[in-house]
Amino acid sequence: MSYILGISAFYHDSAACLLKNGRIIAAAQEERFTRKKHDPSFPKKAIEFCLKEGRIDIESIPVIVFYEKPFLKFDRIINSIQSNTPFGFSFFRKSIKSWTKTKLWIPVIIKKELAYSGKILFTEHHESHAAGTFFSSPFSESAIVTIDGVGEKACTTIGIGKENQVKIIKEQQYPHSFGLLYSAFTQYCGFKVNSGEYKLMGLAPYGKPVYKDLILKHFVTITDTAEVVLNLKYFSFDKGESTINNAFCDVLGQKARKPSGEMTSFYCDMASSIQSITEDFLLELLKYTKKITQSENICLSGGVALNCKANGELLTKDIFKNMWVQPASGDSGGAIGAAFVGWYHYMKNERNYIDNTLTDQAYLGISYSNEDIENTLKEHRIDYSLVNDEKLCDEVSTQLKDKKIIGWFQGKMEFGPRALGNRSILASPLYSDMKKHVNLRIKKREGFRPFAPIVLEEKAKDWFSDIISSKYMLFTFRSDRKEKIPSCIHEDGTARVQTLSSDENPLLHLLISSFEQKTSCPVLINTSFNVRGEPIVASPLDALKCFFQTEMDILVLGNYIIQKENNNNVDEILSKQIEYELD
Repeated sequence: MSYILGISAFYHDSAACLLKNGRIIAAAQEERFTRKKHDPSFPKKAIEFCLKEGRIDIESIPVIVFYEKPFLKFDRIINSIQSNTPFGFSFFRKSIKSWTKTKLWIPVIIKKELAYSGKILFTEHHESHAAGTFFSSPFSESAIVTIDGVGEKACTTIGIGKENQVKIIKEQQYPHSFGLLYSAFTQYCGFKVNSGEYKLMGLAPYGKPVYKDLILKHFVTITDTAEVVLNLKYFSFDKGESTINNAFCDVLGQKARKPSGEMTSFYCDMASSIQSITEDFLLELLKYTKKITQSENICLSGGVALNCKANGELLTKDIFKNMWVQPASGDSGGAIGAAFVGWYHYMKNERNYIDNTLTDQAYLGISYSNEDIENTLKEHRIDYSLVNDEKLCDEVSTQLKDKKIIGWFQGKMEFGPRALGNRSILASPLYSDMKKHVNLRIKKREGFRPFAPIVLEEKAKDWFSDIISSKYMLFTFRSDRKEKIPSCIHEDGTARVQTLSSDENPLLHLLISSFEQKTSCPVLINTSFNVRGEPIVASPLDALKCFFQTEMDILVLGNYIIQKENNNNVDEILSKQIEYELD
């Protein structure tokens, strides 16, 4: 057996991934174990999980691969500071400590934290993204596009994947970054950079793109070769301060919205405008990529590739015959890409073609047996019932039909930003007030935020237009059934759909089928099992805490059903409200 460990760390969303003979057998984000959302720290707990899942110790790992090259990144930061002297000094003073203490000493940290004596390799940031998406795809050859804020220097890259190699053939470097442009409008509309970009996307359908021309006139130019040129006088990210400056706000005519400020139509229109520009840019980028690669296939990665609305629009353009988006396209997925670089580029193994099932791509995290769950329930004196799968699905589907909100905890935890039915909150989409109820009373987040539907794959075409298999919630599709499922169709008539087959998740498929028998609807609302600012739950104890600190009605842990009305006096450790930093 041969293993490779991939690591991403020290920026945001630290993670680890373990390959066995070229196949992902475990992957997890550090945040799930530390309970610190977007935790950037060294992923020691995630690594411990991966080794335990693989039933090996650290001595069994011949090679560890880190997802970027710190010295190249540090060189870019120093050059940026020098070019902005004296304005970059405060940023230098703040950042130099973290670089000299940790980020420049990755091999030392790995060896110390893991007691590791094997080989340590480094891949470039965009190479890890490209490898992560291509080698997890079903393609033997493909064009590859990566778009994010910035890696070492690259912000947008075009590559080619063929058999066991990926190669970057064109790149655009910092500071001309479309990812940073989108983050600038994320901040302007009152959301947190590197966390709230998906909120900006969700806000866009509530507005109109009336500021599109203004943005293109002042802030950004997109060339005939799909390059981005930012007017840097309106941005401050290259000075290490805020992403935007006063001149940026002056052009738009209003100050940046405060996180707690009113969400007016102005900011909705601003979100709509930058989203429209994003879709136009990605369209031109993929057309140009097609022109220079002549490939029939496209693989996408990087944070911008998680813009499911843009991805859905790209599907309709038929630029490429086949399209693949890596489910964990953000920096956490860099751990997967780093591991693949070690396996294919360094070890020069032949391409290992594996059917890309949902298990291979998403259900890669920690799991708990019914015995583990029962021990936790007994420890905290929880009243519960234990039922078989058929009884479980029958009872829970009845509760869903009766407008109950269900915490659903099963099997292996998902890897990446989406809950795909193992760490989910489930609800009926049939009620028009369900979105507001779950947003405000369960998730404790902004009321405009949309919910994704999960639909039986064999029934998907009856409910969504021109839909393809969509296992990871990475595309939006239109629906003319909003009057039937009003709580999971967004303002623009689209939804971020997850299709589900019985092979991928038999128990959840059985639950939705049971719900369909009672309601004639093969669709449920599926949102992540957490509250705003909290990482998705990992353990039964995490789930119990979230359950008792919200207005969820029922918690399902494996085959155990916990009714809130039967547990009025629970331990303080479960009922005490936890304050999470808002994302």
